[in-house]
This record gives sequence, C-alpha cells and structure tokens, in this order.
Amino acid sequence: MAALAWLLIPLFAAVGAAIWGSWASRNRTSGDVAELAGYARFRDAMEKAGSSTEAVVTQD
Repeated sequence: MAALAWLLIPLFAAVGAAIWGSWASRNRTSGDVAELAGYARFRDAMEKAGSSTEAVVTQD
C-alpha cells in the first residue's frame, strides 16, 4: 500500500502541472481591447484637461 502512495504522488504532481500549464498558456487577448480603449479615453481626458487649464506662473 505504501508503494501505491509513492506512485500516486508523481501522478498528482503531473496532473497539477498539466492544469497549471493549461491555465498559464490560456488566451488573454480579450482583455487587451478593453484596456486599450480605457487608455485612449484616459489620454483624451488628459488632453482636454491640459488644453483647458493654463499653468499659473508666479514670481517672487
């Protein structure tokens, strides 16, 4: 029975490695479109904020 337990340990490790490998190599491109659109909105908002406000320069 102890030999069977020692044989199951590598089997569970292999199954775990296969699950982790499939999770690590998943396709993650679907989130890039939303992130790029959010960045474009942020860039537009910063350009609008920069053009409507002028820097105030004070001299001492």
